[in-house]
Amino acid sequence: MRLLVINNLRAGSQGTAIYDFIRSFSSDGDEVVLRPSDTTTPFEALLHDASSFDAVVASGGDGTVTSICYALRGSGIPILPFPSGTANLLTQNIDGPTEPVALARIARECRTLDFDLGELELEGTKHGFGIMAGAGYDARIMEDAVKLKPTLRESAYLFAALSTPNPTFAHFTLDLDGKTVEEDGIVVLLVNFGRIMFDIPFTHANDPRDGLFEVAVIRSRNTMQLVPVMLSTLLDREGRFPSRTDNVAVYHAREVTVSAEPALTIQYDGEPTGINTPFTARILHGATRLIVDASSHKVQRMLAEDAGEDPDEGESPDR
Repeated sequence: MRLLVINNLRAGSQGTAIYDFIRSFSSDGDEVVLRPSDTTTPFEALLHDASSFDAVVASGGDGTVTSICYALRGSGIPILPFPSGTANLLTQNIDGPTEPVALARIARECRTLDFDLGELELEGTKHGFGIMAGAGYDARIMEDAVKLKPTLRESAYLFAALSTPNPTFAHFTLDLDGKTVEEDGIVVLLVNFGRIMFDIPFTHANDPRDGLFEVAVIRSRNTMQLVPVMLSTLLDREGRFPSRTDNVAVYHAREVTVSAEPALTIQYDGEPTGINTPFTARILHGATRLIVDASSHKVQRMLAEDAGEDPDEGESPDR
């Protein structure tokens, strides 16, 4: 096999993991090309010959991985997300392994599934995202977490959230596939992959392969009003799926335009942009092909669905 490895040197988790992966993967006759990046060189330039490789390994945080996915959108080139960032939410969402030896195994197997991407348009420039994009409280959290991530890692986001007990409350105007909706709240999120920090499901039944965003507006005025929402997400992990309460409104759309009064800062995949609303985003259905772990229960369900089989056949009633 021929692998192209793009390794972000500025990713949150430094160390030897990517080199351990290459050593574990390599066998006689293989070719592994490693291209380091400090994000100075555009990913498109590093990927100019990606079609000549069997797969691309995207080593970095969620921003790195989804930027590479966006650069290769629609190409059908298999991409292995290699989790070396702070949160690594994409790997969590596809139930991927994190150890180099396990990642080498699934790279060799090269079992793939196609997933949606988001495309965000800001001031005439387009950006790809995989997890979610939004404006308001979430962007403030991402900005405040930047300086905390080197020491607190994933917990930096929790500390950043608690440091702003009274986020800006705004009036949102949403254009959802041509239909206008108005809401008031502290944040609007366009969700593609729905599991956030600590593997918490933001919405009940997120599907990153259905060609739709889940557009969520958190109507709370302060962080204390978020407590019932967070409790309901934790209960989802136990399979109880309670209501998200009236503090969260969820819509579905392929293309979304968001305006806010007052204007709010925008983030995507954990990257603060420093740019304010309005913005437009659209779903790119099945635009990225990811290498997945075929032994994962979650992946087995998706493979069964693709094959037209019942993913729950043979499971016990409490599963």
